[in-house]
Amino acid sequence: MSDPDCLFCKIVAGEIPAEIVHEGERTIAFRDISPQAPTHVLVVPRDHEPNAAATAHTDAATFAEIALTARAVATAEGYDDYRLVFNTGAGVGQTVFHTHGHVLAGRPMGWPPG
Repeated sequence: MSDPDCLFCKIVAGEIPAEIVHEGERTIAFRDISPQAPTHVLVVPRDHEPNAAATAHTDAATFAEIALTARAVATAEGYDDYRLVFNTGAGVGQTVFHTHGHVLAGRPMGWPPG
């Protein structure tokens, strides 16, 4: 399932280049083009859903793989501590409407975020 107009669907399909750092059965992970931390990787499902809530509702196994992939990416980058962020909706900063988690590591992060 893909959306022909979706940037991340095009990356998953190999139509747009990206620096891929991990591939799983249901997910692919690539470096963010505008990193907000020394490690900033996006983990996206191969199938198109508009946001994290939709993926969690329709495909719990894929949602779990996103979290497992995030851990694998952080570990491969040399980090035990990392932040995994999902933006769900334009009002909180989602700009690409294909589910994706941001794996951020390598610098101190405050709380609350934002």
